[in-house]
Amino acid sequence: MNEKRTARLERSCGTSLADWIRHAPSQPGLARFEAYFSGHAYDLHRHDTYAIGYTLGGVQSFDFRGERFDSLEKDVVVLYPDEAHNGRAGAALGFRYKMLYLEPRLIRDALGEAAKALPFLRRPVSGSSRLLEALVPALDDLDHGLEPIEQDQAVLGIAHALLALDGSAGRACAAGATCHFAVEQARQFLDAHFTRTVASEELEAVCGLTRYALARHFRARLGTSPYRYLTMRRLDRAKSMIRAGNSLADAAQASGFADQSHMTRLFGRAFGISPGRWHGLMRGGAPS
Repeated sequence: MNEKRTARLERSCGTSLADWIRHAPSQPGLARFEAYFSGHAYDLHRHDTYAIGYTLGGVQSFDFRGERFDSLEKDVVVLYPDEAHNGRAGAALGFRYKMLYLEPRLIRDALGEAAKALPFLRRPVSGSSRLLEALVPALDDLDHGLEPIEQDQAVLGIAHALLALDGSAGRACAAGATCHFAVEQARQFLDAHFTRTVASEELEAVCGLTRYALARHFRARLGTSPYRYLTMRRLDRAKSMIRAGNSLADAAQASGFADQSHMTRLFGRAFGISPGRWHGLMRGGAPS
């Protein structure tokens, strides 16, 4: 057995202290990855997506709303959009896990009239077998992208498993079809123009709501604010460019940031890690 294969085998058994991240092919609306950390993983940060995954081994520890939570093997972690959290190993052997970042709009579309709000779990670590069974097929094979109807099936299963854990999400709310349409118009506009400054007046003209009404309904439907959504689209572009070998300065400029330091600061807030370290973790490799 050659040294390269031996190193991969050691990582797969969880004995290596070399941290790594392995990403699946990118797809609209979701991102999938597997990672191993031997100690500190992420500083305090927050996403504009659901973060849903399960622990493969070790103890995955993090702070959420002032409490420490520990996820053990086969536990599911569910973090609502825009909720601050960090990450670290809770045991000497570190932890290995798989994670799915899922855009809230997909959950809303999958639930349809069954839910009037996004499902929220106050306890972010769950032992729900139904949720785990819905999640595993989506994360089982990270070497290939999900086929369109395969993705639809996975999202539907996850959405209804989340709804089963939060009955309050099915209660009626004031926002109707008009507000749903306005938010979707604003979201699509931000998707198309994230590399430049977007004025509040532009969004008002696009969606027909005042900037403050839009902010309220945007958060209710997508779990975050319009500006946070815009920032995350810029960071998505920057990550793609960095992975492709572009410099941090070029990635920042092409993604709509003022400069490299601006991008680095917001990258850390969003992912709990610097862009340089993130890139290094991916280049470090993962078990085949």
